[in-house]
Amino acid sequence: MERYEIVKDIGSGNFGVARLVRDKLSRELFAVKFIERGHKIDEHVQREIMNHRSLKHPNIVRFKEVLLTPTHLAIVMEYAAGGELFGRICSAGRFSEDEARFFFQQLISGVSYCHLMQICHRDLKLENTLLDGSPAPRVKICDFGYSKSLLHSQPKSTVGTPAYIAPEVLSKKQYDGKIADVWSCGVTLYVMIVGAYPFEDPEDPRNFRKTIGRILSVQYAVPDYVRVSIECRHLLSRIFVANPEKRITIPEIKNHPWFLKNLPVEMMEGGSWQCNDINNPSQSVEEVLSIIQEARKPISVPNASRPLIGSSSMDVDDLEDVEDIETSGDFVLPNGSN
Repeated sequence: MERYEIVKDIGSGNFGVARLVRDKLSRELFAVKFIERGHKIDEHVQREIMNHRSLKHPNIVRFKEVLLTPTHLAIVMEYAAGGELFGRICSAGRFSEDEARFFFQQLISGVSYCHLMQICHRDLKLENTLLDGSPAPRVKICDFGYSKSLLHSQPKSTVGTPAYIAPEVLSKKQYDGKIADVWSCGVTLYVMIVGAYPFEDPEDPRNFRKTIGRILSVQYAVPDYVRVSIECRHLLSRIFVANPEKRITIPEIKNHPWFLKNLPVEMMEGGSWQCNDINNPSQSVEEVLSIIQEARKPISVPNASRPLIGSSSMDVDDLEDVEDIETSGDFVLPNGSN
């Protein structure tokens, strides 16, 4: 970490802490996720690093390198100066349909690339959708801690954030992670347009059990106070389909009339994009794995860190009694915002 100077803390969660750093030579800013060495360096951390490392796309936070400090594993990545898409919606209440489409097109572009690389994200949500600092913000998908490489196996575990989980994921049977990602993208689109989660009970929005019931029965509605085009309603109705085999796919979304409206040239079929990898020599797989293995060894430093709380994702398989859960773990967006 000698080449970086810490600027400030920018976030924390169950994983540890995230800090903004500056490269002392190039003066470029980066985000660094610090995870305590030892038992916290588990399969989720390794999967996040190895999957994220393989992805290079304008709508995905760029992975730079992993480093070791005496007490932590440090994951260095692109800094998204615009913050979370979630924060932007909270400030606005909800987006116009055109603004929602602008962000949704980019989200689908990034997810489509992940799937092309045989990686399903499994925890797509507004909090994992960052923005760069440009005037017309570019979406940057982050946090691959729950992602699954389809080259290894079809996912079975129930992971993700309750408000965004697809019905088939809740069934605890084998499911297609790509199709489950489509559902989560639909939840993101709905929240951008309505300013509330589609499957939370309006009278009892923080009741996890009711949310699960409404997801399984695909019980949602677009409120009367929100003007939504027929094309957008149609797209939502094709995404929110309980049977994953009948749900719209990412390639089909990319050909939907609502999605195609005002589509940026670089996202059109045949359009080209380049990810600038100059001055970003990627570490070899062997080097990265070696660093991860070293980070797994326990360290004997007293009070190296104290627990940090904040992540809203969870493994639903770990929940023994759903009736004891009274919160989805997500912030509730204000209903009826302007």
